[in-house]
Amino acid sequence: MRDLVIMVVVLTVLSAFSGGLLSGLRNATAARIEIQQLKFVKGPAIKSILKGVSNDPIADRFTLQDGDMVRKFFVGKFDDKANTVVLESSGKGYSGDVGLMVAVNMEDDTIVGAAVTTHSETPGLGAMAKDNPSFVSQFKGLPIEETFKVTNDGGKVNAMSGATITSRAVCAAATQTGRIYQKLKPQLSEKLKEFNK
Repeated sequence: MRDLVIMVVVLTVLSAFSGGLLSGLRNATAARIEIQQLKFVKGPAIKSILKGVSNDPIADRFTLQDGDMVRKFFVGKFDDKANTVVLESSGKGYSGDVGLMVAVNMEDDTIVGAAVTTHSETPGLGAMAKDNPSFVSQFKGLPIEETFKVTNDGGKVNAMSGATITSRAVCAAATQTGRIYQKLKPQLSEKLKEFNK
């Protein structure tokens, strides 16, 4: 019995130590991981949908609290006027979540551009959502408050051939982005004033 108690105590101490070590490692690398994501994943997508900006949207970013989540926003200045925000959402694809960055002009609530950031879709089919700019270019100029659907479901977005599920995921992500934008628009407007000073 005594050996069992000692074994339980030793395992408890080792588990607590290991958990603390892993937690500390995660916290220590979080900033570095974020920088790498901005540099290699989100940054290229943001820069592709905000061509012609007079600022660095990666440097001009901020966060807002949305319930339990902290959301990141990137600011785009056209003619030195901060009037565009970029935010990210995701939709459920064939093999997992599909991340989508959407830029919104806050003066007229229209989409400036969109780009797929992350996915685990089938190469040559669903993966084309990221590699084929003509697919996501269909969102440009559309009102952000729309519920986006592929044409097979009665919407305006032409699905990629052989990748309807991925196309629906991108539409769901764009719709989700619109909901987030509408909910946080008052705070976004206030934050953009700081970038127009």
